[in-house]
Amino acid sequence: MNGPAPRAGMLEIAPYKPGEAQLPGVNRVVKLSSNEGAFGTPPAAAAAHARLAGELHRYPDGTAAALRRAIGARFGLDPERIVCGAGSDDLIYLLASAYGGPGTELIMTEHGFSIYEIAGRIAGSSVRKARERALTTDVDAILALVSPATRIVFLANPNNPTGSMIGREELWRLRRRLAPEVVLVIDAAYAEYVARADYEAGAALVDAGANTVMTRTFSKIFGLGGMRLGWAYAPEAIVDVLNRVRAPFNVNAAVQEAGIAALAEPGWVEKSRAHNERARARLAAALTAAGIGVWPSEGNFLLADFATPERARAADGFLRGRGIIVRAVGGYGLPQALRITIGRDEECALVAEALAAFMAEPARG
Repeated sequence: MNGPAPRAGMLEIAPYKPGEAQLPGVNRVVKLSSNEGAFGTPPAAAAAHARLAGELHRYPDGTAAALRRAIGARFGLDPERIVCGAGSDDLIYLLASAYGGPGTELIMTEHGFSIYEIAGRIAGSSVRKARERALTTDVDAILALVSPATRIVFLANPNNPTGSMIGREELWRLRRRLAPEVVLVIDAAYAEYVARADYEAGAALVDAGANTVMTRTFSKIFGLGGMRLGWAYAPEAIVDVLNRVRAPFNVNAAVQEAGIAALAEPGWVEKSRAHNERARARLAAALTAAGIGVWPSEGNFLLADFATPERARAADGFLRGRGIIVRAVGGYGLPQALRITIGRDEECALVAEALAAFMAEPARG
């Protein structure tokens, strides 16, 4: 039966698979599959969202001016150089479409966030992946792939799902070695969790030239994953382009109010970051003691390495049998690993106990 055909290459794109949230027949699920904030939504953000219930017939401010001012005030940035979107994914798609296209190349890292590849291929770009070194971005490998067709480089720092990052000096070296016409997009979704002194989220690189963009999200430490809110900080010319191609009302009114309130929640970021550092270290130690490899992480998750795909699948099944959902990352070229979100203390304890029991079975030795 004949019907409309999509553009060439569209059916070759593997759909993005989000972290699972339910298990058949299980009433209480411990969901540690999507790197959501451990403490849920800030109370002030939930209240602000609810206050908009009587105004849902009104269109939102299409420029998100109040939200951009709040973001600018919180992070010391010029609001006129901020663009908001329905999650940072929205902005990633816009950047890939606006600066890519047929005949161009997009570069990402070997185990980089899968949305980069999807966005690039939708735009019609060729996607090239630079090898990593010990699951960490290798700047020289990225530079080796650059060609006259390269128009955009996406770099998650810290990276999802590996948890690794490169420091300020390497980030600057990458920018300096890229041609001026190449846009470097630094995806700093996990910036608020990083404690390393050599970390640079990207704002300084944006301020230094006309060819770098920093993207951020409210979906992690600010606890608004279900509302879809992200933002980009960029040079004026790129902001102008993004505002031309984005949807007119891409951030709804209630989400804008919730975002403003989340930024102002007293102590929220500090509490969340401190918990993440303690809980991540405890869980890493517990998994290591059980005989599971753990990769260093700067995010709110750990990459647990079970050495073989078979053992990782068995561990995933064992956890599911106990009502615990983590993230299999075979789609990222890491079939031997599972990504585990850092949840509340009791959730992390359940994961540690379950995986210790799994590894203690005679067949695991």
